[in-house]
Amino acid sequence: MEIRAKVHARHLVEWGRRHPEAYVLSADLTASCEADGFRDAYPERFLSMGIAEQNMLAFAGGMAREGLIPLVHTFAVFIYRRALDQIAMSVAYPNLPVKMFGFLPGILTPGGATHQAIEDVAVMRALPNMTVIEPGDGTEVEIALDMAWETPGPVYVRQLRGEVPVLFDKREPMKLGRPRKVSGKVGGAGGSDFTLISSGICTEEGMRASSALGEKGVSVCHYHVSTLKPFDNPEIIEAIASSKHGAITFENHSVIGGLGSTVAECMAEAGVGKPLRRLGIRDTFLHGASRRYLAREYGLDAMALVTAVEEAVGARFSIREEDLMETYVPAMHSSAKAEAL
Repeated sequence: MEIRAKVHARHLVEWGRRHPEAYVLSADLTASCEADGFRDAYPERFLSMGIAEQNMLAFAGGMAREGLIPLVHTFAVFIYRRALDQIAMSVAYPNLPVKMFGFLPGILTPGGATHQAIEDVAVMRALPNMTVIEPGDGTEVEIALDMAWETPGPVYVRQLRGEVPVLFDKREPMKLGRPRKVSGKVGGAGGSDFTLISSGICTEEGMRASSALGEKGVSVCHYHVSTLKPFDNPEIIEAIASSKHGAITFENHSVIGGLGSTVAECMAEAGVGKPLRRLGIRDTFLHGASRRYLAREYGLDAMALVTAVEEAVGARFSIREEDLMETYVPAMHSSAKAEAL
């Protein structure tokens, strides 16, 4: 598997050369959010706002009113938790092109509840005019900046940093509002046993589980979703309707208000009466630990998906962790990120 380091950091510098109206704003987490290269290359277009996120978002709204395009960089929790009123009133309400890059979503940090963004999708997708994007691999991290730039109005990106695997062919780039078909059959007679809809880092875990389940005779139609809002995907709803056992959503986020809730809403509106199982963080705060430990503890790894399928069909497939495809889990300490958080 190909692993790319600091994808956003490198692309941001090259991209900034072509977009002189773009400014990067940081809340004292510049290197931690891969904005230090932009700072060094274009110091006149870099603003260090200090640990004052409310001011940063209000300031970004003012910049956007003057025709500039601010790219806000900080940890995800410090965007939507600390500055929600400013985002709502100074950015979303006037529908201004402020692009927010929130790092360390969900279990990607051992920093505990103060640093883990577990309800950001629920909060941000509830805001009118807001677009919500979540890359799932290195190719999508690279194009997320371009997608945010080309999308009118405010955009929130649940960004990945450090060492990121490449799961998808770069010749088939991420597109706004369109899911990515990962595997399986869609619709018609003999549809799949399950339709799996995943986002972010859970897509790789879904790929691992789906492959092992396929060897046991369980067919999984797998979609990767990178646009969490707007979400209008008739192909996914068709696949769920034709699946024998319904749908499973898989996300690095609370099961309340995120991808699982979005799919449930769409199924209900379309009148699709199939079971829906939501895998994600179960209405709880997380504690601090490694990504691998947190994934196992809170049911965000491939084995959790295997268990959910076994419970749904009432059978055991004797799939073990060692039977799954190997995955790359970045070290907690590495030269690809500024600190272990």
